[in-house]
Amino acid sequence: MQSLSLSSAVVLSAVVGSGDRLMAAPPETAPDSVLEFITNLDAAANQADVRQVMQHYSPEFRSADGLSYRDMENTLTTLWEQYPGLTYETQLLSWEQDGDAIVTETMTLITGTPLVGDRPFEFTSTLEARQRLVDSEIVEQEILAEETVLMSGSNPPTVQINLPTSVTIGRSFSFDAIVMEPLAGERLMGVAIDEPVDLAGYLDPMDVQLTVLPAGGLFKIGQAPVTPGSRWISAVLVREDGITMVTRRLHIVRPGEAPRGS
Repeated sequence: MQSLSLSSAVVLSAVVGSGDRLMAAPPETAPDSVLEFITNLDAAANQADVRQVMQHYSPEFRSADGLSYRDMENTLTTLWEQYPGLTYETQLLSWEQDGDAIVTETMTLITGTPLVGDRPFEFTSTLEARQRLVDSEIVEQEILAEETVLMSGSNPPTVQINLPTSVTIGRSFSFDAIVMEPLAGERLMGVAIDEPVDLAGYLDPMDVQLTVLPAGGLFKIGQAPVTPGSRWISAVLVREDGITMVTRRLHIVRPGEAPRGS
């Protein structure tokens, strides 16, 4: 079976941003131009119209994950060819005027039923993100929090995830993926995946090796790298009548740095 890191990033994040948190204003006070921008960007993403989406991005665009304007364009093209029919719905959470820029924080819900091989999956991704707009173009973006769930089969496991939103460089962290239903003697297989958030992760799904689990879930201790960044932490859980994959973003921060996504 394949890991859908690409799909978690899917994520594009049609509406996201970057920078330190400001004293933000509530969404109901936002200028009409900001609301129209979000509406138009969602509409372009819902039509899988890469050209229209990219008109909302500056040619000098950079994301906190290291994506350039061209990387974003190529990623969206590949994504929507492989997984058509995704639906984007974005809610403005806050906004702030910062000099000649407007900084927005948004919550984007992405849903669909992509095929992985010949198997349909129910796909749901939720992103909290920040974007910086100058002259009605996104110049910077950062994903603050991210969760993607893919489920397939007649009775996929219901999974509870325990994972911090951020961890200090070099520190250990716990990752639990607990199946909520009783196993009733049924065999459960699974694997935990820890991978960097980078361009390769957006574009290249990976094969995973499942092992039989002795208990009702995955219970792992991870080790944060010694450099700041972001990781995708995933659990894949499989039983006879269903598959569930959950991916969350984990921010790796320097000592004393404010936690992301909080």
